[in-house]
Amino acid sequence: MSLDEIKSLEQTEDISTEEILSLSVPDELVDERLDRFLTQSTDQTRSFITKLIENGAVSVNGKMASKNYKLRKLDEVEIRFPEPEADEAIPENIPLDIIYEDDDIIVINKPSGMIVHPATGIYTGTLVNALLYHCKDSLSGIGGVVRPGIVHRIDKDTSGLLVVAKNDEAHLSLSEQLKTHEVSRVYHAIAIGNIKDDSGTVNKPIGRHPTDRKKMAVITDPERRSREAITHFETVERYQIPTGRFTYVKCKLETGRTHQIRVHLSSIGHPLVGDLVYGGGSTKFESETKALISGQCLHAKELELTHPRTKEKMHFESPLPENFEKILEKLRKQNI
Repeated sequence: MSLDEIKSLEQTEDISTEEILSLSVPDELVDERLDRFLTQSTDQTRSFITKLIENGAVSVNGKMASKNYKLRKLDEVEIRFPEPEADEAIPENIPLDIIYEDDDIIVINKPSGMIVHPATGIYTGTLVNALLYHCKDSLSGIGGVVRPGIVHRIDKDTSGLLVVAKNDEAHLSLSEQLKTHEVSRVYHAIAIGNIKDDSGTVNKPIGRHPTDRKKMAVITDPERRSREAITHFETVERYQIPTGRFTYVKCKLETGRTHQIRVHLSSIGHPLVGDLVYGGGSTKFESETKALISGQCLHAKELELTHPRTKEKMHFESPLPENFEKILEKLRKQNI
């Protein structure tokens, strides 16, 4: 697999090097200048928008346009926001929960609240900072100076397992396994409402949200950019408590899009407990257990892969976080 293919795969998995925002032109802004429209429609300054336009990062109906272009009815505007990066990630002595390590890979149980790698305005306290301190120079260089060794990632407020490559050969092997869906990733989650089916599959394409570039969404419009996304789920337990219904569910990723499980479960009417971005956080039970909830109740519990060097099948598991267990305990106690 070439470096270009690796970069392409990282964009289809969880690591995006840019954010893409698609906007439709409302009737009241027809004839507005492109730069003014984008300044009104985003949280960016006029000068930043102008620079994006000049750099060819803005298109109208698939073609580059000037900043003074007058918008027409039915115009579709797309912006590509480059992801600013630090010049280099700095090693930091941050404790790691290491599940397995050898000369080729290291498997980490990431806590909720930790970001995987530096990004815009966040250059310290990440998993990469901790890995650089622990592994020294023994990390794959394919991800660059800000994402050394990172083959896939999990969200800041999602806890659980991820594998990191300690050399380029391991990185290439793991990336190929992700591309061919040979890496198995099973997440445990607590969803709002009663998921009636004992098992099932959500097969809905996911892309950048059309109006909120920080969110993802199910995108079925063929004119908008999206990628295939498939999540298999299995119900573990159901709870009916005085203040509502909840479901403990296992989700197995066939693909690995950004926020995939969160978006998919929300799309079928069952957002995750604590997920304020995609519809969680509004139940009385969540309010009563607020001290226990830190972001969405989602944990990457199982990881299976083929070792890059030995070709041995390896299976890893991590325990549910303490707060996750306590939430389940409360649901079980209140279950009618």
